[in-house]
Amino acid sequence: MTGLVYKSTGSWYTVKTDGHQTFECRIKGKFRMKGIKSTNPIAVGDVVDFELDETSDTVTGTIHNIHERKNYIVRKSVNLSHQMHIIASNIDQVFLLITINNPPTTTNFIDRFLVTAEAYGIETILVFNKIDTFDEATSDEQLYMQHIYQEIGYQCLRVSSTIGTGVEELKEMMMGKVSMFSGHSGVGKSTLVNAMEPSLHLKTKTISEQSKQGQHTTTFAEMYDLGFGAKIIDTPGIKGFGIVDMEPAEISGYFPEFFKLKDQCKFNNCLHKEEPHCAIKKALEQNEISWSRYESYLKILEGDDENYRTDIYNEDRIASDETRNK
Repeated sequence: MTGLVYKSTGSWYTVKTDGHQTFECRIKGKFRMKGIKSTNPIAVGDVVDFELDETSDTVTGTIHNIHERKNYIVRKSVNLSHQMHIIASNIDQVFLLITINNPPTTTNFIDRFLVTAEAYGIETILVFNKIDTFDEATSDEQLYMQHIYQEIGYQCLRVSSTIGTGVEELKEMMMGKVSMFSGHSGVGKSTLVNAMEPSLHLKTKTISEQSKQGQHTTTFAEMYDLGFGAKIIDTPGIKGFGIVDMEPAEISGYFPEFFKLKDQCKFNNCLHKEEPHCAIKKALEQNEISWSRYESYLKILEGDDENYRTDIYNEDRIASDETRNK
């Protein structure tokens, strides 16, 4: 039998067939030994072949094959630094949910996510959530951040599940597609899914007032069929986003505004750091490239995965960008 993986808990996988039958499946014992370097060889969104085991009291399945993926998105494993964790596969688009201060989403995190999505050929839409909570200063900060990414070419959407702003527009963008929601814990992923499909009743939690950080409510990635003809993959909140399997020379190619200029650099192997006659550095000096983006690039280039979770330097650079442009 063939089916689509709707949920992965690490040991059991919920698989749904074209006939809408759902089975709980495991993988073969030797399956993990087939050169798969991820912590999870099977991810939500995978198309798999499985056999039924009807000898037990409940009908379960054994997965013996994964169909070729059209794409997938990964991050560095939290506990195993040299391995990757596949978040989801066969995705048409990702909605990265961003909040300004409850909890804060850093540009460093955004840029790391976007670089990975670019590398794996997945369209990303930035969703600025909880806009109903903004005061004037927060709104200005959000709009400036949105301006940075729109100038690069990323589509941005302002949303509030509380008052319904942007929800219908979001649903239209999702129709007929497999979409993934991602972002920090507490940015409102599950709440937004509930706003679109109230019957799901996904669990939600409030932001911790003490830490201003989100509390994990989604434990495992899971796909849902929505009533308006869309599929959504809701994912656990991500604290950090480590980059994996990228050579230094290729990183700038995943920054669209850098990619447009890199052939104007004097040296073909320019890393846009200390090299003379660098088109990216020239554009930076002329305020044609955001300082926050350039700092994210340097952090990724230097492999600084140890401190990126708490790095606030980019936010200082956003303020610097804004001052320079006034």
